[in-house]
Amino acid sequence: MSPADIALLLIAAVGAGALNAVAGGGSFLTFPALVAVGIPPIVANATSAVAVMPGYAGSVLGFKPELAALPRRLLRAEVVTAAIGGLLGALLLLVTPQKLFVGLIPWLLGGATLLFAFGPRLTRHTQGAQHQRWRVPGLLLVCIYGGYFNGGLGILLMALYGLVGERHLHTANGLKNLNSLVLALSSIAAFAAAGAVSWPAALLMALGTTAGGYAGAKWAKRLPTAWIRGLVIATGVIMTLRFAL
Repeated sequence: MSPADIALLLIAAVGAGALNAVAGGGSFLTFPALVAVGIPPIVANATSAVAVMPGYAGSVLGFKPELAALPRRLLRAEVVTAAIGGLLGALLLLVTPQKLFVGLIPWLLGGATLLFAFGPRLTRHTQGAQHQRWRVPGLLLVCIYGGYFNGGLGILLMALYGLVGERHLHTANGLKNLNSLVLALSSIAAFAAAGAVSWPAALLMALGTTAGGYAGAKWAKRLPTAWIRGLVIATGVIMTLRFAL
């Protein structure tokens, strides 16, 4: 990688870490940056999953009290489901022809952008409904999506927990981060075994996302959430149009 490539990846990673800490949407930066430096799209998607993973681990520690209060049986069921879903999504990505995935990129980015834009409204409308029987099957489907393409994953998980009647926001957030971490580890294992990760880029960006996440946690207390959400949505629209054209 050239110095310009390294600088681009670091800037994108720091920005992604900050966005994930404040509002989510970091993959809107990491994935296009990896493609921009010449990494094939499927490898870029797998590498992006490695790059954003450290942020999930830090978030899980932040919600440790809420997770500890949940029944162990429920946590075990969700962790196993997330691991299976992440693995299935990763395997689906690995068998997707490169040309087909390139054609899907604008749709995936565009869908994730719409999901991010209307996510709060979706979550608000689903909160309080009681559909517990859909908890595990719904989690499996969302985690398969997360293993295949990470964009919008957090919004989908929060909407799912609202749908199944998880009333405490901090608990839902803790579960979202825990299952995101588990499915990321599962999918990364499959990507690594298949040789689909650009490790120099992944490790470089992981440092950037960690630093960005630390800074983002501080910025979150100072900047209006609407500004950050607007930035994420604008980035998603620009990247969608870029890949579509």
